[in-house]
Amino acid sequence: MNTPQAACDLTAKKCVPCEGGVPKYTRAEAEAQLANLPGWRLTHDGERIRRDWTFKNFREAIKFLNNCGAIAEREQHHPDLHLEGYRNAWVEIFTHAIGGLSENDFILAAKIDAVAP
Repeated sequence: MNTPQAACDLTAKKCVPCEGGVPKYTRAEAEAQLANLPGWRLTHDGERIRRDWTFKNFREAIKFLNNCGAIAEREQHHPDLHLEGYRNAWVEIFTHAIGGLSENDFILAAKIDAVAP
């Protein structure tokens, strides 16, 4: 069972390489963890998490997405990054190797929140 962690505890951790074989979070476990990550929500029948932002302009949105990319590279855990309508950005995260959510996804979400406006 995965116990919910505070955002500050998640940001202190590093993503661990995952090539499969890691059990997915259950929907209940994911919902419990999301209670500590305001703004994030479940998508794809509980298999992914997503957060949306609206920025002042295109430049600010791109700057944020570039920051997300830098974090993802450091963590070696890569989210789906989206930009629409020149200032609407969203990030969707899941562990590709298991087709669902792992602790890495919540670590990355907390780290993205730390640089979000």
